Amino acid sequence: MKKLLLSKEPSPLLVVHSVNIIYSDCFTLRLYNGDWQSDATGSAMVMLSASSVLSQAGQPETVMEAVSYCLEQTCSPDYRHMGGTAIWIGDSPSPWLGPRTRDPSFTSTNNDNETDNNVASTTTTAAATDIGNSAGESSNSASRDLYDHSNSVAGAVAAASPGLAWKVITLPFSVISGSLGLISGAVGLGLWAAGGILSCSLGMIGLGPGAVRNGESSARLVSVSPAAREAMEFVSVFEREYGSRRPNFVTEGFMDALQRSRNVYKLLFVYLHSPDHPDTPVFCERTLCSEVFTAFVNENFVAWGGSIRASEGFKMSNSLKASRYPFCAMVMPATNQRIALLQQVEGPKSPEEMLMMLQRVLEESAPVLVAARLEAEERRNNLRLREEQDAAYRAALEADQARERQRKEEQERLEREAAEAERKRKEEEEAQQRAAREAAEREAALARMREEKALSLGVEPEKGPDVTQVLVRFPTGERKERRFHSTTTIQSLYDYVDSLGFLEVDAYSLVSNFPRVVYGSEKLCVSLKEAGLHPQASLFVELS
Repeated sequence: MKKLLLSKEPSPLLVVHSVNIIYSDCFTLRLYNGDWQSDATGSAMVMLSASSVLSQAGQPETVMEAVSYCLEQTCSPDYRHMGGTAIWIGDSPSPWLGPRTRDPSFTSTNNDNETDNNVASTTTTAAATDIGNSAGESSNSASRDLYDHSNSVAGAVAAASPGLAWKVITLPFSVISGSLGLISGAVGLGLWAAGGILSCSLGMIGLGPGAVRNGESSARLVSVSPAAREAMEFVSVFEREYGSRRPNFVTEGFMDALQRSRNVYKLLFVYLHSPDHPDTPVFCERTLCSEVFTAFVNENFVAWGGSIRASEGFKMSNSLKASRYPFCAMVMPATNQRIALLQQVEGPKSPEEMLMMLQRVLEESAPVLVAARLEAEERRNNLRLREEQDAAYRAALEADQARERQRKEEQERLEREAAEAERKRKEEEEAQQRAAREAAEREAALARMREEKALSLGVEPEKGPDVTQVLVRFPTGERKERRFHSTTTIQSLYDYVDSLGFLEVDAYSLVSNFPRVVYGSEKLCVSLKEAGLHPQASLFVELS
């Protein structure tokens, strides 16, 4: 029974991309003579660097393009040691600054069974030595560890400054994988691969079929790494013990800090903190937290600190071969899993001594950083130009659709506005009719009320001893006079005022001036005679 792996036809470029991937796979196996497991991480990185599809999400459209990129990478100076001759990094020309001037104290060897791992912990040695591999590793492997086409800054430092003491250090995989930034690409590679093309390559970097399941990888990528938590804890404890005036230690893992320094084209200042060492408090208070030193580091370096009690700080102390504390180092990226140690300082130092060393390192590495910045700027400009061209091309293709969408949207908008205007017109018309109707009803009700109250008053009596003459003055200045029986109640006076229709309000009171008496609701049932208004009275209307 035939099973379908895809719901639609695969891209015709899949074959072309496969050529690019398979070429890098074969090159990696050839480079390691089939024994890629001796350096699984390094071999995976070699494969990524040789393939544009894997490392840059490239989209070659022809086999020639796919192979050309691979040839360009594999024929670069990064892999000149393919012929079998051991090439030390001191002999390698920098891609920026030309051949390096050999340090007279530097000696090389072609013995495949010897690798100098005895690098002095001070900064007076000028030998470039890989201390991350065992003593039995071949010189080809050692030189391979020192090359990376995308990160040739360390080689450029050596080319520019033969007197600058430095060494290349291989970081343990636990430090590399402890940060999120460097493993996201490998996880993405595992998610991208399909059809079994990269089964062997995925095995190199430990991403088997069960490595990514149930969204576990995605959860890790959005969480805070253990290395970042350790960095946050270190900064918190340091501030609690020595105050807030300090180097701006980044609260992230070492590899992320290294990447940050690369992005801003600065060196990485590393401080390994030994809480139990007797020299640590004085060094932190007088040197590390001094105003001048702190300002200089924050201005010119990316700073990372770690306690040797914590996991990553302990691992970095082993990688840097720290033998005495306090320990400081100035490093820069060499490859994805290696660093170039430009200067290390062991033991307590004054702020002046530290500043002199940092200033010297900055001066000697400045040409490299400037060249790297200019090269990156050129790449960004080229990329921006290509993006602008692509954007213009896409804009031209989408112009007609955009205009059509705009025309339809305008037409729909006009129709909506017309419908809304018609709805409002009808609502206003209905409101006006309703208001007119309600006003007419109110007027009719008032008229009926006035008529009813006028009828309730009866016929005005003739003058007589039992008849009271009442004068009512209104706020408008009008006066009205009428005769009432003396036994008539105050309510009849209010009914008389209401029947006249002079007032547009319902709340008012009848008041006499001398003496002032308000004939309110409590006196409505009192007769005129009882209220003292007989035989005649003068009242005025007071609006409430």
